[in-house]
Amino acid sequence: MEFVEQQATTKAPADWFTGDVWFDVIYAGQEPSRMRANMVRFSPGARTHWHSHVLGQTLHVVSGVALIGTRDGTVFEAHPGQTVTCPPNEEHWHGATPDRFMEHLAMWEGAGDGSTETTWNEPVPDEQYNRARSH
Repeated sequence: MEFVEQQATTKAPADWFTGDVWFDVIYAGQEPSRMRANMVRFSPGARTHWHSHVLGQTLHVVSGVALIGTRDGTVFEAHPGQTVTCPPNEEHWHGATPDRFMEHLAMWEGAGDGSTETTWNEPVPDEQYNRARSH
């Protein structure tokens, strides 16, 4: 049994996010574990840039309403207690609604070979962020 030393809360980089986003690293596994888990807090209107994960990503909404967008223009809503999986290498974004904070647990795996886990792309424009939502 091992207690993991907690890292300080970190402001997310503007190169990867629009708006104010903060995260706590819960776990960053060392070989043989490849698990990654962060608690991420989005201010109203904040969101990730387009990105993908080599082995996919799982999001579990803790509070607020999460918006998750795909390249085909679909924007999904996810509510507290709901879990959403993003397949490997699927470009997507996620964030808070314009009027509420949102918090989710983000989980993904490293590739195990030292290669890039997440590929970050361009910001999500307001017109994509504001599209009609699917429930």
